[in-house]
Amino acid sequence: MSQLLLIENDAETAAEIVAATRNSGHHISHVMDGKTRLDLALAGHFDVVVTDRMLPGLDGLGIVKALRESGKSMPVIMLSALDSVDERVKGLRAGGDDYLG
Repeated sequence: MSQLLLIENDAETAAEIVAATRNSGHHISHVMDGKTRLDLALAGHFDVVVTDRMLPGLDGLGIVKALRESGKSMPVIMLSALDSVDERVKGLRAGGDDYLG
């Protein structure tokens, strides 16, 4: 069973992702608030991190940069309504493994 961390501040979107993930047999932790999300990602032993790109305070780019700078190598998938080529490139260059617009 995979351990996933979902960082999503939209409650409705998060509920749908959490339900689908759990129905697929995976364990998922969900966080919404600023400080908790990065602390949990850095301290936890997650197989995958799924993060929204647009978050209040520290955004998804900042989170993935901090993870990579700390040596964390788990896959990071970025979710975003910002789906232009430039935004996708920013997400991948920051250290994201995939970017879903």
